[in-house]
Amino acid sequence: MLEKEKIALTLKINGVQHHLEIEPRVTLLDALREYLGLTGTKKGCDRGECGACTVLVDGKRINACMTLAVMQIGKSIITIEGLAEENGQLHPMQTAFIEHDAFQCGYCTPGQIVSAVGLLAETQPKSDREIREGMSGNLCRCGAYHHIVAAVREVVEKTENAAI
Repeated sequence: MLEKEKIALTLKINGVQHHLEIEPRVTLLDALREYLGLTGTKKGCDRGECGACTVLVDGKRINACMTLAVMQIGKSIITIEGLAEENGQLHPMQTAFIEHDAFQCGYCTPGQIVSAVGLLAETQPKSDREIREGMSGNLCRCGAYHHIVAAVREVVEKTENAAI
């Protein structure tokens, strides 16, 4: 059996440079989970349909299962593990999800939270409909959508009030 050729690469994840030797065909999701032990990013459908693997790359939301790790060299990657502040304080979106009980089984929660943070970096939704549309790439099989929208709405409102 032939050994697969590996390449050396460095990825900046949650502000830390990680040096890896992986096959060029390894997805960002598998690099995070299997090579770096960052298991907060979940493997759901593995086809870019569910959003459980959502991460931020240079501030933009992407499905980590749909990109190769090698394509992310030189970019800044943020996972759910990287959202908390250095002092261990939760990101406001994480706190809002807890306060609004915006999860049931919790499997989709990391992707939902990261996607919500990305959504607010892209735009300030003005209505629940805009929040739902902005979060439409993230599925919750338990049906916690009402609570997810409420959590995102709270962070939007706090952001608006802080800007005044």
